[in-house]
Amino acid sequence: MAEYRTIAKQAQDEFVEKRSRFIGYAKPVQTEAEATAFIAEIKSRHWDATHNVYAYVLREGQLQRYSDDGEPQGTAGIPVLDVLQKSHVTDTVLVVTRYFGGILLGGGGLVRAYSHGASIALQAAGVITMRECSLLRLTCDYSQYGRVGSLIPECGGVVDDTQFTEAVTLSFHMAPEQKGAFARQLADATNGQVTFEEEGMEFFQVEE
Repeated sequence: MAEYRTIAKQAQDEFVEKRSRFIGYAKPVQTEAEATAFIAEIKSRHWDATHNVYAYVLREGQLQRYSDDGEPQGTAGIPVLDVLQKSHVTDTVLVVTRYFGGILLGGGGLVRAYSHGASIALQAAGVITMRECSLLRLTCDYSQYGRVGSLIPECGGVVDDTQFTEAVTLSFHMAPEQKGAFARQLADATNGQVTFEEEGMEFFQVEE
């Protein structure tokens, strides 16, 4: 079963640690260009910040990148990347902005602070599971629509679009392993008069 974890939306959160202000940003992205554009946007917004540390993980090319942005090596970018890796989240960019408050945090303190900034941003964005589903379509008579329309969700499918013309055309998606059972029940419900065709594959959010 092909699936992956990512985040639901762009979000941010912040906290203060020994007078240093940390602002964590998270955004779902699908390409390196989208990730770097978001990093540039945050750096532009917080041009006066002491550091804008980032990390991102992409399914495309299995890319992983990070930057300490001037913090001591290993105390910032890697902890942010580590949050993504331990959460098994991909197609996501995190930026943690720091405004130095005048009190040194030390190596361990920096690691904890950047990890926390990344974690609260990820939590605010909401981690979701995306699963690859089959895109399906069928056409039935109006007399069959009631039964067929209810059969799709009964078999684990989700209706994406319904078109009412001379007949009813339903576009829907479901997990590939559910197609066999659905085909059998559809044949039983319509005496073999209605079949569906597959139009490809696409990732959809899994309701958890």
